[in-house]
This record gives sequence, C-alpha cells and structure tokens, in this order.
Amino acid sequence: MAKTPYLSGYRLMWIFVMFDLPVGTKKEMREATKFRQFLLDQGFEMSQFSVYARFCNGKDSFDSHLARIERNLPEKGDIHVLTFTDRQYEGIVRFSSQRRQKPRKNPDQLALF
Repeated sequence: MAKTPYLSGYRLMWIFVMFDLPVGTKKEMREATKFRQFLLDQGFEMSQFSVYARFCNGKDSFDSHLARIERNLPEKGDIHVLTFTDRQYEGIVRFSSQRRQKPRKNPDQLALF
C-alpha cells in the first residue's frame, strides 16, 4: 500500500521569483511586461513590483513551475527563483514606512487546501 503524502507546513512550499529586467527599449519593455503577465497567468501574485510569489504543494510541483519559468525567460535580465516552506514563509517580517506590519495573510491560493 503506497503512503499518501500528508499536507504539512514543512512540505508545502512557496516559490518567489525576483527579477531585474532591462526596460531601456520598447522591445525590452514588451519582454518585461510579457514575463510579468506570464507569472500572473501561472498563478503568481505580485508581492512587490519585481517580486512574485506562488504557493505550491511540494517539490514535484515546484519542479514543474520552474520548468515553465525556464521556458518563458526573457532574452536579457537577471531572474532568481527561491523556495520557502510554508513554515518559513510564516516567519517573514515585513516593514513599510519604517513600521513593522502585521504578518500577511496567505494568498487566496492557500484557501484551496
């Protein structure tokens, strides 16, 4: 009998995509916009202008998302993809205008679970 993987804050993951894309020409601006739109279409939510986050349910799901990101990279620019467990995500401390903010509620994607 195969084991059923259980949902745990240590198995569930967050994917963060951070990028710095050139926008000096109209073509570069279109490429940057196309990449942002791709991330939104893939279920990512904008955390900051060049930082997008998405919830996923484990390493296999992360690997699938990473492969799609890699197939849709713009020609130029720097892109970093990070992962955090759900437990690590809960510990992120956020400041705005030099004031500590309340922890963010998990995006709507988490409501599926």
